[in-house]
Amino acid sequence: MRLGVNLVHDGATVVACEAERLGYESALVAEGYRSDAATVLGMVAGATRRLGLVSSVFQIPARTPGLTALTASTLDAVSGGRFRLGLGISNPDVSEGWYGVAFDDPLARTREYVDVVRSALRREPVRYQGTHVRLPPPGRTGEPLRLFTEPVRADMPIYLAAVGPRNLRLTGEIADGWIATFCSPTRVSESVAVIAESRAAARRGRPVPADGAGDGFEVIACVPVAPAEDVRTAADAVRPYLAHFLGMGSFDRNFYCAVAERMGFGHQAMEVHQRVQRGDRRGAADAVPFAFIDEISILGPVGRIAGRMKEYAAAGVTTLGVSAFAPTTDGRCAILRAAREACDVAGLDH
Repeated sequence: MRLGVNLVHDGATVVACEAERLGYESALVAEGYRSDAATVLGMVAGATRRLGLVSSVFQIPARTPGLTALTASTLDAVSGGRFRLGLGISNPDVSEGWYGVAFDDPLARTREYVDVVRSALRREPVRYQGTHVRLPPPGRTGEPLRLFTEPVRADMPIYLAAVGPRNLRLTGEIADGWIATFCSPTRVSESVAVIAESRAAARRGRPVPADGAGDGFEVIACVPVAPAEDVRTAADAVRPYLAHFLGMGSFDRNFYCAVAERMGFGHQAMEVHQRVQRGDRRGAADAVPFAFIDEISILGPVGRIAGRMKEYAAAGVTTLGVSAFAPTTDGRCAILRAAREACDVAGLDH
């Protein structure tokens, strides 16, 4: 299992350079309330020389597949072939509330989107008539989508973020990797099994190797990491982050609340959600149960962190994306050093 670092825009280049110095394999950049991913990735590409770059994720409803292909191709070119494209359908509130895109038939929409992106990355002239993606629109005669970016790789890896079993099966069928969030080692193990089964079916019954999903399939788990001698003190650093996601939108359409419910924390997730909706964010953070935080995070002293890393590796994670929960750049760099030490203690990074 290799180490990656999840970056935010604030201090991104400093943290990325420290991760590169420490031997981290990749930098992962999400997008949401604070920043887009492409801008930060471009900045990090210019500041580093070896670090792999992963969008985790570009939001599918935010971009046309043509722009996503162009952005991915550009990032790969300026980084010398270090970019890997992570995509996600997002959630109903973001898709509809932010981008005005109906959250209908998300799996079919994702399949068509990936089809177009792959074709464009191969520098093929793309004409596509799907249910959701039509290039050009019916009755129109526009020029086909075609990229002229200097090619680095025509077979750029594409990863999908997925939560539910149907999306996991799609990921196994059409993607080169899975990006997991809000995940315990147990959930990773269960999800990897679903993905491996789907990959085997897509290979028409040929056996999948024993290494998880097989064939070099990437399993990236983005996990909050908070070192501290006292585990409960460490958990406090993660509370506002989890409360934010549990509090988004409507409870019945919130993917993160659904994950909490499946893990047995449905009642507590409802309380957190209600507090956020009332504007009581401090109370919502306090209401996130410690057991839930501990299940989907890596907390405590270096020895305990090493043990938890072993659990994720045994579950099938190939890259652990360290989400360093500290309010300052120096604090985040310190967490990277602690995680590096724990990984070495566990004997995992190779």
